[in-house]
Amino acid sequence: MARAADAAAEFVVDFPTLWVVADWIEEHCPVPDGFRRGERMEMYPWQLWCTVNHYRVKPRARVGQLAPAFHYRRSQVVAPQKTGKGPWSAALVLAEAAGPVVFAGWAKGGERYECADHGCDCGWWYVYGAGEPMGTPWPTPLIQLTATSEDQVANVYRPLQSMVKLGALAGRMRVGEEFTRVGDEGRIDVVTSSALSRLGNPIIFALQDETGLYNTANKLRRVAETQRRGCAGMGGRSMETTNGWDPSENSVAQTTSEAKARDIFRYHPQAPKSLSYRDKRQRRKIHSIVYAGSTHVDLDAIEAEAAEIMEKDEAQAERFFGNRCVAGSASWLDVAKWAAKEKRRRVRPTTRIVLGFDGSDSDDWTAIRAETMDGYQFTPLYGPEDEPTIWNPADYGGQVPRAEVRAAMDQLMNRYDVVRLYADPPYWDTEIDEWVDLYGEERVIRWHTRRIVQMHSACERLKTDVIKRNSAGASFTHDGCEITAGHLANARAAARPMDRYVLRKASPPQKIDAVIPSVLAHEALGDVIAAGLAEREESYYYGS
Repeated sequence: MARAADAAAEFVVDFPTLWVVADWIEEHCPVPDGFRRGERMEMYPWQLWCTVNHYRVKPRARVGQLAPAFHYRRSQVVAPQKTGKGPWSAALVLAEAAGPVVFAGWAKGGERYECADHGCDCGWWYVYGAGEPMGTPWPTPLIQLTATSEDQVANVYRPLQSMVKLGALAGRMRVGEEFTRVGDEGRIDVVTSSALSRLGNPIIFALQDETGLYNTANKLRRVAETQRRGCAGMGGRSMETTNGWDPSENSVAQTTSEAKARDIFRYHPQAPKSLSYRDKRQRRKIHSIVYAGSTHVDLDAIEAEAAEIMEKDEAQAERFFGNRCVAGSASWLDVAKWAAKEKRRRVRPTTRIVLGFDGSDSDDWTAIRAETMDGYQFTPLYGPEDEPTIWNPADYGGQVPRAEVRAAMDQLMNRYDVVRLYADPPYWDTEIDEWVDLYGEERVIRWHTRRIVQMHSACERLKTDVIKRNSAGASFTHDGCEITAGHLANARAAARPMDRYVLRKASPPQKIDAVIPSVLAHEALGDVIAAGLAEREESYYYGS
């Protein structure tokens, strides 16, 4: 028994889980297609890891509890194309339809789960160990399998049909084109954007495929949320599967990934951001990481597909095969090259620096970035709790805390030897006037980002110096600020006359506000160096 449990040696499982589900899947869901069609399925390590986590049981779970008995309310699995998400998802749907997925108490040792007791004549049984959680099937399962279109939903529903027809479930289920009957009263429904009438049913499980494509425009965000509410009402749960998504589309997958909830299991294997997908050798390394464990995958074939797609849409290839979440059009600055420049270090008080400031009022963010004379850029910290100098108005009731920003600027001016501050004036004219009065007009400069020629040049200088060396001969490095990196990934070069550009957002919901002060700080450094102000002047009377 328990082939799946034996495979646990490949990774650490130090929590109680319904191992019986994993073994049930391998016994009842044969390989649906290919040369091994009809043979016994053995889950890949990553599939097994996701399965045991989805069915992880709380140590204090009680008999009679449904969804609350499990550690995770729902799951999200992000994996590249051809890894085996479709067949594995189909197997999970079948387990929810007829397998022992409902917590049924704790075993004393020696208890048996027998298929014969639940309408299945395959003869399979499972023996529980002492202290192991036990499972039982749903009595009348109603399940929805969801995707954006009929073609998309077929990636899961087609292998599901084959698994039923080829395996032990043929006697319990009757498959059709749009739904599968489970016993006398259960069913698995297919739901797409053209079949929304099935929403609102009291479902016990929803498999939402390719949620990276679910958004408000195609109405699938509402579908996903309605299904999750339906599951919650019945004590059921749900699972998302998807490729990497386009962050400019504000998808359901992105919302789930960014949610602060701790009761969502997330699986998203990623290669280091410093590996560039544009470089063939580095792309091979990325593929070897994100396809690890999917032994049927031929990386040469994946490379050929990726290379062909990259001729027309680099970002699409990176999402599909690199498992990365990148926007549809080319970014202004290669995020991999930016990530490669991360080299955190401490910047001591009195260090000679420049600052860049970009402010908003109630919608966009307000941020300050700093850069040392040798080209190390960082987000300064302020206040007794060392908060980053980046303010999201949503965290302050929809309004940027201006008094807090002024206090932070005063602290930075007194902590460091600030040679130059470049500040974009809109919305902050009063504060910038105040800073000019306090710190001097030679230190505080109004720098309008709306000037196309100047802004284009400043953006190009930072972009170039991320790759090469700056005018002082020092290599550009930065602190790896996650907010800045995220905003940088959202930045696009909006074309302007004379082959120039300015920066814009990839989409309205996205933010690039931490990028602008990065550009301004770097421009300030270049001007300070050009003016010969990078070094402190020595005084023969008073020292430095």
